[in-house]
Amino acid sequence: MPDDSKAIVHRARAVHGVVRIPGDKSISHRYALLAGIAEGTSRFQNFSSARDCQNTLDCMARLGCEWKRSAGEDDYGAIEVRGIGPRLNAPAKVLDCGNSGSTMRMLSGILAGQPFTSELCGDESLSRRPMARIINPLSEMGASIEASEGGRPPLKIHGGQLKPIHYRPEVASAQVKSCVLFAGLFAEGETVVEEPIRTRDHGEIALQAFGAEVERKGKVSRIRGGQRLRAIEAHVPGDLSSAAFFLCAAALFPGSQVTLPGILMNPTRARLLDILIQMGLQVSVAHLEEHQGELIGTIEARGSEWKGGTIAGADTAALIDEIPVLAAIAAYSEAGLEVRDGKELRVKESDRIAAVVANLRKMGAQIEERPDGMKIPGGQHLHGAELDSFGDHRIAMAFAVSALRAEGETTILDADAAGVSYPRFFEELRSVAS
Repeated sequence: MPDDSKAIVHRARAVHGVVRIPGDKSISHRYALLAGIAEGTSRFQNFSSARDCQNTLDCMARLGCEWKRSAGEDDYGAIEVRGIGPRLNAPAKVLDCGNSGSTMRMLSGILAGQPFTSELCGDESLSRRPMARIINPLSEMGASIEASEGGRPPLKIHGGQLKPIHYRPEVASAQVKSCVLFAGLFAEGETVVEEPIRTRDHGEIALQAFGAEVERKGKVSRIRGGQRLRAIEAHVPGDLSSAAFFLCAAALFPGSQVTLPGILMNPTRARLLDILIQMGLQVSVAHLEEHQGELIGTIEARGSEWKGGTIAGADTAALIDEIPVLAAIAAYSEAGLEVRDGKELRVKESDRIAAVVANLRKMGAQIEERPDGMKIPGGQHLHGAELDSFGDHRIAMAFAVSALRAEGETTILDADAAGVSYPRFFEELRSVAS
């Protein structure tokens, strides 16, 4: 691929092979943040190679937490983060979060408890994303936060002593939950987050791994302030959201088979596998192990008849990162796909509903766009086209998978957006598609 700004994808006949998926982004972000406020040097194997996680590491470095990648390791190698304890250094410059909403939202929780003022900015996409969902609880805890119109970045956080709250977010978001729990470390008393729908619990598990006492019961998480964290050594599981692209690629071709070793099997994330099985993919999991509270296993998937289905309610929240690729291949299924209750898709790195609709229509698909989702009839035949990633890593990768079954050649513009989460994605997709 001579031009990294675009990728050419050709029709394939099958997908076969073993893919080693990079470390989970959600866990890598949280490990980097907590390692910085822990005492001692933490070491992580298979830390995510994503640009987003690099942004988190760079922000922590500007706050006094040095990090380095172990010499001789590849992109999925080991890193070390030297923690300096709960009090960070005031940054001399603005903290640039790049495209990473995870960095901005969760780091804000830590900065709210610091005795200095810090400013966070991001790229054009991040500057459009809503931050009121963290500004409100952090302000309630005692931080003073300045933002652009509509509660959007850049953010200026005037930190200090925080007070505990019992927070009930309107929008189910693991990033918001982690933000408030991280801030709770700096509050006097017990901070409680009560979610409308249970979200992924990587923040709670990571806090416990670093030595904090966190109570989890159903949709309620509690943390007591004043706890000090200790450095850890951990292996980051392979990112299930990244694995979804290869699982969906296998689903396109009956008889295809992919093996994905060392993948995250956290119960709050594994709903994806249930849905894929319901839609027709044959999935088995072996070699289950636990590392620092997170389950890891090897996934083997075989393509069969792709049925399609409906994603709504709690499933929409659980699969919010995987919906783009499920939608991108839905037209090839028997029954198609209906997505409901997905307004959150409108405010991700791109408007993912509009992006999926626009690209599928360019490929000749019939699709109905709705305010909170879409309906895609099954049994359709798509053709190659020039598609836009809209600067969104998941859109770029989703339509690379869809293109594997389209007639002719597909060009994906701004394909290097995939590097936000998976720098080697196109190389590895080519290695298994034939």
